[in-house]
Amino acid sequence: MAGSTFGKVYRVTTWGESHGKALGAVVDGCPAGVPLTEEDIQSYLDRRKPGQSKATTARKEADRCEILSGVFDGKTTGTPISVLVWNGDQHSKDYSNIAHVYRPGHADYTFQEKYGIRDYRGGGRSSGRETIGRVIGGAIAMQVLKEFGISFTCYAKSIGPVVAENVDPVYISKNPFCLPDPNVVERAQSYLDACMERKDSIGGVIECRVDGLPVGLGEPVFDKLDALLGQAVMSIGAIKGFEVGDGFQSSLLHGSQDNDGFYMDGDEVKKSSNHSGGTLGGMSDGGQLVFRAAVKPTPSIAQAQQTVDDQGNDTLIVIHGRHDPIIVPRAVVVVESMAAITILDLMMQNASSQVDALKNFYKK
Repeated sequence: MAGSTFGKVYRVTTWGESHGKALGAVVDGCPAGVPLTEEDIQSYLDRRKPGQSKATTARKEADRCEILSGVFDGKTTGTPISVLVWNGDQHSKDYSNIAHVYRPGHADYTFQEKYGIRDYRGGGRSSGRETIGRVIGGAIAMQVLKEFGISFTCYAKSIGPVVAENVDPVYISKNPFCLPDPNVVERAQSYLDACMERKDSIGGVIECRVDGLPVGLGEPVFDKLDALLGQAVMSIGAIKGFEVGDGFQSSLLHGSQDNDGFYMDGDEVKKSSNHSGGTLGGMSDGGQLVFRAAVKPTPSIAQAQQTVDDQGNDTLIVIHGRHDPIIVPRAVVVVESMAAITILDLMMQNASSQVDALKNFYKK
């Protein structure tokens, strides 16, 4: 299977299956000398692990990480960093009734057609547990980006039709939905409860804001910052839409409304607005990077659904087992991680964009 590696200089390869022995990531290209411990990674993994509220699957996994290579005396060595997380609470028998049936909304059918074989226990590589490796790669990238004062604020912008109107970063971690607005949490919970009563699921939108980016990240043709962010975020299994800045709303504006004016603030060039979401011509413009990702409803629901089996027979399926009624809260850190991986990779590429930077590096 190709396509399990993301990045050009800072490269993250994820591996493992939902019901295999373990999952993890190999990170190649991380600079030497970055402070890194298992706890640095664990704090991010804890944000996506299951079983933390009734808004998540009941699967109980500690998701404790183990660094196997690439770190010595608490710092990265510049060699590949391998990190492992053991699976411990697989209930593979919960999936025995779908061994020969394709689940609506899942990759069962496409996997079978492409490879001629599929791991029906939780979806194998197409399971949400694959994102453990992405979070590992993102957590390590964050350690590097902190050195440059780059910070991330990522949260649930909406849960179903319930939209956060205010953003209080402190409140994001204080509710099970990762909402930044305390005024809408009760409505979100009521909406989810009503869906769960009907054995249904819901989706939402994740918004991410990145501060402290230098100007010029991204290449102006195929490797634009926003294009690579789109690839990174859209590669997450549940994501069905992506936009930067005003996004689709910009199609309703006039040029006079959509353009961000420039002005001087001392010696710095700044913008009077940020409709572009922090990108111009595919490169970061020094403003706050703002993007959103649409998350689909969890496809595993306990309602009877129409499908077919692998013998070509029409049938009905009721999905049993333990599944998130909403993916959004646990996906927030995954979106943040993919953004961090993308940004660090582009920063490392950008180091060779001007000859003066090379001269300074190799000057004796």
